[in-house]
Formats: sequence, C-alpha cells, structure tokens
Amino acid sequence: MDGTAAPPTSTQEQQKEGGATDGRYGVLLYYKYAEVPDAPALAAFYEARCRALALVGRVRVGPDGVNATLGGRMAALEKHIEEMSSNSLFDGTDFKLASCEEPVDERVARECGFTSLSVRLVKELVTLCSNPSLTTPEISLAGRHLSAADFHSVLQSVGTGSYSEASAEKNEVVVLDARNLYETRIGKFHVPNVETLHPEIRQYSDLPLWIDEHSEKLRGKSIMMYCTGGIRCEMASAYIRSKGEGFENVFQLYGGIQRYLEQFPDGGYFDGKNFVFDHRISVGSLKDNILGTCLICGSTYDDYSSRCRCTHCRILVLVCSTCQDSTKEYVCELCLRNGKPCCQISVRQDGQTETELSESSAFGKPSITNKVLTSSAPMSNGGEQLKKLRILCLHGFRQNASSFKGRTSALAKKLKHIAELVFIDAPHKLSFVYQPNSDPCSDKPSPLSFTTKPKFAWLVSPNTSCHTEQDWKIADATFDPLQYQQQTDGFEESYAYLENAIAQDGNFDGILGFSQGASMAALLCRQQQKTCGSPKFRFGIFCSGYPAPVGDFDSEPIRLPSLHCFGSTVGHDRQIAKRTSADLAGLFEEDRRSIMEHDMGHIIPTRPPYIDQVKEFLRNFM
Repeated sequence: MDGTAAPPTSTQEQQKEGGATDGRYGVLLYYKYAEVPDAPALAAFYEARCRALALVGRVRVGPDGVNATLGGRMAALEKHIEEMSSNSLFDGTDFKLASCEEPVDERVARECGFTSLSVRLVKELVTLCSNPSLTTPEISLAGRHLSAADFHSVLQSVGTGSYSEASAEKNEVVVLDARNLYETRIGKFHVPNVETLHPEIRQYSDLPLWIDEHSEKLRGKSIMMYCTGGIRCEMASAYIRSKGEGFENVFQLYGGIQRYLEQFPDGGYFDGKNFVFDHRISVGSLKDNILGTCLICGSTYDDYSSRCRCTHCRILVLVCSTCQDSTKEYVCELCLRNGKPCCQISVRQDGQTETELSESSAFGKPSITNKVLTSSAPMSNGGEQLKKLRILCLHGFRQNASSFKGRTSALAKKLKHIAELVFIDAPHKLSFVYQPNSDPCSDKPSPLSFTTKPKFAWLVSPNTSCHTEQDWKIADATFDPLQYQQQTDGFEESYAYLENAIAQDGNFDGILGFSQGASMAALLCRQQQKTCGSPKFRFGIFCSGYPAPVGDFDSEPIRLPSLHCFGSTVGHDRQIAKRTSADLAGLFEEDRRSIMEHDMGHIIPTRPPYIDQVKEFLRNFM
C-alpha cells in the first residue's frame, strides 16, 4: 500500500463542511423582503450550498425576497447563516436559530418537509390575496417593527392603564393575531383590559376578507399585530395600512412569537404554545399551560402530532388519543358553523357493508361503481367497522368509464376492503378514428366492420368535433405522444359537469385520475380551492399525469394530501415523461404530497411494493 489517503466521499465532505459530527440539531427560520435581481441564480445557490451542508427543509425564492425554514446540525446552520450574511441582500435579516431534538417521528417530519430539501421559485413569498379582485399591497407599506421588549412594554402599559402617547400614538390599542385558527387554539396573547382579535381563518389568504369585513373594529386604532415569525405580519400590516386614513398606526412584533418567548421565557403575555411549521410542532414557555381542548370530548389537549384533520376542509384539529381510537373522521368548528354534517359510522345490523351500484346517474352519463359485499371491512381500534373510502375515478383521453374500470380491476380487487371506486365518463364524446391499413394483403378487419363503445375526453384540442353518433373517420395524422399539449379546450364544461356529478352522487373522500384524468383532477382541485377556499376532497391520487395547459396555476400550491404515481426513468412511460408528471406533483403542497415512482409503463401498478404504498397512503384517511 502506498499510504495515500482515499478521496473523501460526498457524505464525508458534507460531514466535514456541515459539522455533521456535532451532535446538536437545530432549526433555522428567516425571511427577507428585498428585490432579488436574479431569483433562479439565487435558488441554484441555495440548492448547492444547503445540500453541501446536509440541510433539510424549505426555501422559497421569489422576485420579492426569500423565505426559509431549515433543519440540520447546528454547526451547519451557523455556517449557512455566515454564508448568507456575507451577501448584502440579507443585510438586517433576523436569523432565528434554535437548538432542538432531532426529528424522531418520520411521518410528522415528512409532512412538515423535514426529511428532504426543497428549493422552489415562487411568484411571491406569501400569498395574501388569492382573490384576483384584490390587489397585493406594496411591502413598503408594512407596519412599524417593535422588538419583543417594546411590544411587551406597550401591552404592559395599556393593560395597567399607564398607556401614554409615546406608546403607540395615543390611540385605543387592539391586538390582532395574523395566524390560522388551529394555531390560535393552542397559544395566543392575552392582555387584561386589551381587546384581542382572532380572525379564526383556515388559511392566510382568508385574512384580507376578514380585515375588510371588520375594518370598523380597526379604524382609528393602534393595531398590534403578531404571528409565528413575522413574515405574515409584513404583508398583512401593509394591506391594513393601504386602506388609508384611519389605518396608519399598525405595529408588528419583530421576529414574531419566537423572539418574544426567547425574550420572556416565562411566557410574558403569551399563553400556551407557539405552533411552528417544522417537526417540533409547537414550542412552549416555562408556564407550560395548556389552552387547547379535544374537538370531540372537550378535554384539555394541545398535541397536534397525530396530524388529525377535518374531513371536509382538511384543517388540523385537536383530537385526544382516546377519541382517536373511537372515530377517524372529524368536523372542525368552522365547518360545523357552515352546516357541514358530523361524520358518523353506520353499520348494517348483519355487520356487513354494501356499496351502491348505479347503472346510470342523474347527471346524464353512465356511472359505474364496484359493488362489494363483505363482512371483513377494516376495523377501528375499538372493534368498530370503518366506512370504506369513496373515490371518484377519472379516465384518460379517448377512454370511458367501462374501459377504465376494466383496466383498474386488479387495483379495485386489492383495495376492496378499504375503498370503493366510482367511475364516470367524461362529457366530451369523441369521434372514432383509425389509422388506415397500409398492407393490402393484411386480413385485419376494418374498424368499420365492428362496433365499440363511445370514447370520451375531459380536455380537447381547439376545433375538435365532438360527435354524438357512432361514426368512424381516418385519423388526420399518425399518433402524436405530445398531443396533450394542444388539448386546451373544454375545461369549463368538464368542471361544471364534475361539480354537478359530485352534488348529485354524494360526497367523495378522494379523487383518482389517470393520464388526462389526472390533469383534470388537478384542475378541478385548483378551481375548487379558488372558488371555495379548499378542494372538496380529502386526498387525491394522480397517475401518469401532467400539468394541463389550461389557465395559470398561481403561486399558491394546491392544498390537498396527494399521491403521485409515475414511471421512474426515461422510457418507462412512453406517453407522459417522468419530468412532466413531476411538474404536476410540484403544483401540490409539498409537505402533504407523496411521490411513488415505478419501473413500469403508462399504467397504474398493482404489484408489490407499489400497491402497499397506495394502501399506506389511503389508511391515513380511514
């Protein structure tokens, strides 16, 4: 042996550079609103440097700045802070670094995006105004920053009656929480003699509407705003101040609740725990008091680690371990206020479950379901029979419900104890086309000599003639695997058709789409989110799909737990490229999506281990 040291492996290089041998783990949060001259270049820098330091988490880079939540070894995070601080773009940035335990719950870490690194380019850092009729305010209008000490001082002076002009312009003070409902349920500011406003919103983009509806409560007041780390207050305070006279005095807690609890470890005026968007879930103070209560039984409880969600809108809900054993479906308080029914499990007296068979539906197209009669449906921990998941299935281009049912018969059989698959024809009926036989000696029959069932589509190319009679015609050209890129028409009809189908045929737990059906399913969920605030399904499965060239997918991801299934390498799926299916997956909320790559073609695989992954995904909603 010559004694020459072997070159370091990539893992060794990461350990050396990122200090992976330092056992302490940490989480780093920071944001910076600033004009980014070259966002793609900055995103590429983040991708390279964060991977070199073995960091995980989320980084969003837009023309208006950067928002980052990262996890890793403390030495690596400190190195990252050093690197970013050397860039003048980050002058004045508040890097919030906290030491914590390393993630131990794989499921929670995965949902929070703390098992991998995701660097994405976005149109804006946070989407305040998802309604196109609302204008996003200029960030230069953001409210004045108050340090944790100054914020506390103002609250203290108001609460004790010693409030002076120096505190906040001598106006009546109100405290405004800019966070979502589920966050406020486990922790919030409480100051005696001071009004605190809790909007009780599902998501941040609902806040402008609440502000508009409650503007008289804010007019002429000194508004003290707070959120988790500060970024949501930036844009929300700008929105309030953009209203003009009477809305000038807006102040925000700089560094958010995190900096406040660091300054006042006993909690100060903050009661309960600070909800955070990483594997820690929440961070408390020395008081360690519990504000939350179980949605079902009302007992004291504030642990979101089980990740229970509302059956209808998918917002996080608090459900104690005892109640989790008795039921798996929950309705949040917002849905209850809006008249959504409580979910109950019903079982026939003979202990069997039976799904309905519908030969034709009330919305004009055949709807075919798998009928299963079984006494071995899955049981809850309490021995109670659970209702099977009802999944709406959308076929691909030039298919129909019957053919898709046949192609997925193996899938239906393997899911028969946990899911009912419901199939529906698309609304656009297509002509029968065929390629002429170039071999005059061939005895292959002409398609004109036999009949076949109609074929349908969710999206069609412009000027496509949709026939109502069974007629054959010669194809205009040879098969083009990229034809889906020209299929830009028909969405409005398909959307209205599916909404009617959902209304007529009852509630569906989830949606499954294949090829063009997957694209239509994504478009449907996007449109429901725009018009209703969230998709109407609890989950979605998207197989060999692609982002349909219809409208614009805005910067806000589709907020739906999703499973994306497609071929793993070039050539496995000859119709839809892997990167195209990956692009569709990228439109969904990252911390709630799963990707299943397979080594097969343009199909839905049903052999192990793929079917096991599908079952595991579905069991999250049982």
